[in-house]
Amino acid sequence: MTARTVSAAAATHWVATLLEGAGMAGDEACLAAEAIVRTELRGVRTHGLTRIASYLEKIRSGEVNPRPDIRVDRKPGICTVDADGALGQVAATLAVREGMAMLSSSPSVICRIRNCGHLGALGLYALQAAENGHLAMVFQRTPPLMALPGFAGPAVGNNPIAFGCPIPGQAPLVFDMACSVAARGHILVAAREKRPIPEGWALDAEGRPTTDADAALDGALMPMADHKGLGLAMMAECLAGALAGGEPESRHKMSSAPRSGAAGGQSTLIWLVNPALAADDGFGEYLREWAQAFRARAGESGRLPGERAAALELSGLAKGLTLSAELARELDSVGSAERQALVWDSPS
Repeated sequence: MTARTVSAAAATHWVATLLEGAGMAGDEACLAAEAIVRTELRGVRTHGLTRIASYLEKIRSGEVNPRPDIRVDRKPGICTVDADGALGQVAATLAVREGMAMLSSSPSVICRIRNCGHLGALGLYALQAAENGHLAMVFQRTPPLMALPGFAGPAVGNNPIAFGCPIPGQAPLVFDMACSVAARGHILVAAREKRPIPEGWALDAEGRPTTDADAALDGALMPMADHKGLGLAMMAECLAGALAGGEPESRHKMSSAPRSGAAGGQSTLIWLVNPALAADDGFGEYLREWAQAFRARAGESGRLPGERAAALELSGLAKGLTLSAELARELDSVGSAERQALVWDSPS
């Protein structure tokens, strides 16, 4: 089998149908499907369609609640979402919507999300805010995943961080990163495809550097920039764990990440800012001039974070999503098991 192509509309419908078949309400299944496919469209392949099998498994195992009773508590400047085990794409999108509604009268809103599943790519929620003219920072706490050589084991999560900012007349600036050298999703994909990972990404269970993806999943991720990466992860722990009201690690039912994917029942913090209420009148002009100066200094190869993803999304919407042969086989297998085939644009 070679690479296959599928339209974004067909992929979204297929994912929504699978999630609804697993027990999710129709509107929430559509919300999650749109987020998953948009992530794929924007080139974040480690957090897009490759996660479908894992999400279905987590719903059926009870780790993710397909029919959550999501509750929202609003106080001045603070929006708290009790996700009741919901899929992260649903909880985070609802939290951003609630927070943005509060920004009409408040310059800054902190959204705290408790007990939610894997959010996928955090940059998507920063993008949702930036597309509406707001700034956003997103932090998610994960189980311990990272260590340095010599550590007894994983000591802190790779706690991803995302930032989004609107720039007048162009795609929003969106930056999304794990605090590890590489997101764990890259290692999951490498293990699935039975290929090695680059040096410097991970340690095995004995704390030794490894290029074996399976050994890395049993070991720990390396933090980016060594102690600096650990420091950023600790900052995210304080915000997405303690400030968000997450359950302490000693009492959390998922104290380590499952080998098949990301852990559920996590906490998240999203900080939203409305520049119209928080900034001076020159906010937009400053960013426009700064972006122009950055490109002039960087030359032809320079681009702002988010520009490539925006171009990929437009291309994918127009021409369809081209998926690797490995991912196409995986999705066909999922469709066969669920008796819901994905309708491809191109023949095998």
